[in-house]
Amino acid sequence: MASAVDLQKSSETVEEVNKKKKNRGLLDMESDKIRNRKVSVKKKKRSSFMPKFGCFRSEDYGVPTVERSDGDGNFDMESTSVGVNRSPTHLLVMVNGIIGSSQNWRYAAKQFLKRYPQDVLVHCSECNYSTLTFDGVDVMGNRLAEEVISVIRRYPGLQKISFLSHSLGGLVSRYAIAKLYEESSQENGEYRTDESKDPFPEDKFKGKIAGLEPMNFITSATPHLGSRGHKQTPAFCGFYSLEKAAAHASSLLGRTGKHLFLRDGDNEKPPILLQMANDTDDLPFISALRSFRRRVAYANARHDHLVGWSTSSLRRRSELPKRQNLSRIDKYPHVVNVELAKPMNTQEEMSLEGQVNVCKTIDMEEAMIRGLTKMSWERVDIDFSGTKQRLLAHSTIQASFFFLFNLTTESRKNIITSMSKMRFGGQPLEMDWNSLVKTYYVNSAGADVIQHTIDNFLL
Repeated sequence: MASAVDLQKSSETVEEVNKKKKNRGLLDMESDKIRNRKVSVKKKKRSSFMPKFGCFRSEDYGVPTVERSDGDGNFDMESTSVGVNRSPTHLLVMVNGIIGSSQNWRYAAKQFLKRYPQDVLVHCSECNYSTLTFDGVDVMGNRLAEEVISVIRRYPGLQKISFLSHSLGGLVSRYAIAKLYEESSQENGEYRTDESKDPFPEDKFKGKIAGLEPMNFITSATPHLGSRGHKQTPAFCGFYSLEKAAAHASSLLGRTGKHLFLRDGDNEKPPILLQMANDTDDLPFISALRSFRRRVAYANARHDHLVGWSTSSLRRRSELPKRQNLSRIDKYPHVVNVELAKPMNTQEEMSLEGQVNVCKTIDMEEAMIRGLTKMSWERVDIDFSGTKQRLLAHSTIQASFFFLFNLTTESRKNIITSMSKMRFGGQPLEMDWNSLVKTYYVNSAGADVIQHTIDNFLL
């Protein structure tokens, strides 16, 4: 039989063991926390220089600005030089393309504010980013319209509005402005703009966008006529079999793929892009476009493997300038042709029944061109030949990779390391990433296109 002393020792031993176990458990918990914290830090470090596919977070580009986020990824950007008693009156909405994000427009936003620090508020949209861009033009357009309304409510001093959109973002913006369009009287005296800068002063404005005066509607490498056949997607090299296969596989891009390849129509309604080439009973697509004082289409004349020259410049192929006649402009080395807006003869609106019949009898591409050219467009053709960035001309046109100019050496090394680990179909991408990054750092392709946009912006 154990003595009282032995029992006391045994009891103390049990208590000490339990205490050690408790301490060991606390240590394990702390160890797990530290391990998780390290993983979190690594993730944050990675996201600091590569937040989303197709874009990278940049430095300040030498332009001090204030950014205000709404918590959903969207951010408004304005210059720090805006006076205390002064607020910007011109809202510039920047819209990303497929699988893009607001970060794609960061460099352009900075440059706009550098030029117009007192007047412009830039809103980089994020309501349609990454795989949300697969939801369809109409769904994304509704999201963008709601987002624009929320921005205007936050800044009651706004008077004017412009859009700058890349690729698919141009189609989304066209849908959104139709949702935001409001009829207004010409005689109410509310429009206060410089008539001397208007190339067509006889074209009076017939509406507003979300209560603001529409100024510039600018698209960059946007497939206005869709991606269906007729070499509208250069990557298919004009082979009908590839174009047909891609059309059948368009559902891989969700409803957006069907919209781009004009496969969403039925016996009741034509494809949505064909609907958007006319005013409909539901939405005034053409009236909304016509309300802007300027409409500009920037298009890659070469090297854009995703969006063809014809669809992005709103021309028939027979109307495209001869390549041998293209010449570079000293101030903008990658701008090879500028076609100023010309007065256009308006045509009768096509009924819904007529649009459905067009799907069956007349080329839909021709029907869209006729509808969208009822108003004048400025066309600016771009060529990145002579630089390695031509391989990524579709993104280069918006200078979405210009971030590399201001990154530190360490950040560039991190980017090269990450790029070298990228896989496609399980295989590494065979590219000299180090050389490619150095090329970006030296050439700054795309920056002159942004500068051209800024220099011709109607304030």
